[in-house]
Amino acid sequence: MANIIDELNWRGLIKDYSNEEHLKEMFNKKQTIYCGFDPSASSMHIGNFVMISILMRLQKAGHRIIAIAGGATGMIGDPSGKSKERSFLTPEKVKENTEGIKAQLSRFLDLDDPEKGVMLNNYDWISKISLLEYLRDYAKFFNINYMLSKDIISSRLDAGISLTEFSYMTLQSIDFYKLWKEYNCHIQIGGSDQWGNLTAGLELIRKLEGVDAEAECMTAHLITRSDGKKFGKSEDGALFLDRKLTSPYKLYQFFINQSDEDAIRYLKVFTFLSKEEIENIEREHLANLGQRIGQKALAYEVVKTIHSKEDADEAKKMSEVLFSGNVNELSENAIEELFGAMKVKVEPMALEDLLITLKAASSKREAREFIKNNAVSLNGTKINDATKVIDSSFALHGKYLILRRGKKNYYLGELK
Repeated sequence: MANIIDELNWRGLIKDYSNEEHLKEMFNKKQTIYCGFDPSASSMHIGNFVMISILMRLQKAGHRIIAIAGGATGMIGDPSGKSKERSFLTPEKVKENTEGIKAQLSRFLDLDDPEKGVMLNNYDWISKISLLEYLRDYAKFFNINYMLSKDIISSRLDAGISLTEFSYMTLQSIDFYKLWKEYNCHIQIGGSDQWGNLTAGLELIRKLEGVDAEAECMTAHLITRSDGKKFGKSEDGALFLDRKLTSPYKLYQFFINQSDEDAIRYLKVFTFLSKEEIENIEREHLANLGQRIGQKALAYEVVKTIHSKEDADEAKKMSEVLFSGNVNELSENAIEELFGAMKVKVEPMALEDLLITLKAASSKREAREFIKNNAVSLNGTKINDATKVIDSSFALHGKYLILRRGKKNYYLGELK
């Protein structure tokens, strides 16, 4: 099999290796690799998809993956990247979130064949360790000075960190040891903010099993935009993988609005296009700046991978319709997605009155001026008669009146 490390490096996905040369050697044969997912929310977001995509690439390369839903560690709270103590989630909420993560991961990873991938919950073993067993069998191998030297701990010392969160590193280390011993898992991956936790797991394995115990880890870059801002956040918050929280169209719009520099970089990170395909897109993109070739390819591929080809086609069509004005081609769901937030209930009325009702004009004089200058279309058709009564005969899907003024101003009326 081709060595997956070379591809991961080309895509700019890996930041840290415990031992890159040894990992390359290990990947020359089938490996079992694990990654943990924190059930702190009901849905994972696009930042989490970086790790999911790495697992997908590893699985496609012939390796076995283990996805851990942190049912136990989620009750403690990972201090990584946090400036203050987390609020505890209830056991019921952690369980609910854990089930949500399992369902999402099963969309992207082959978990039907145990030789290709399995999903585990660390609550199943951590909950069975008594306090005395924890202290005698595991905690004694963690040197306090060693833990204080880790960024995830040292960065919290000024603000304060509880013994609960301080112990998180030890619990994640127990996970790695458990999988190493019982599942022949010798590699752990995580985000770069997890480096301290990952290397602590290596230390535990080597202290318990000897310095020659084969175990390594690697971390992925936390993706940032070209302006240095953290990726995965929009003005409205995180971009979730759950379509009920972030629609495919909203996801498409986020990626199609990336900069030229970020679009090419994200094609490597988030899509499964080949090196040759991405390089061809890059050449065409740079030769035709302004046509947003890279952004369009990126947005389409991300939505296709995270949701479906049908969703990607629909999102692409919705985006093109807004530019062309051919709104009569939109489905009922697409109309609600695009314009639902501005929807106004209306009665049949003259076109000039409709402009005022939808706040597309402030007066009849202004409305007539817009109409006279051919600046108004209704459901994709220009109308020049200001007194034309707009009723259900004009409506899309029997109720929608999409009014466009100029090139970019849209308004939605819904007939009562």
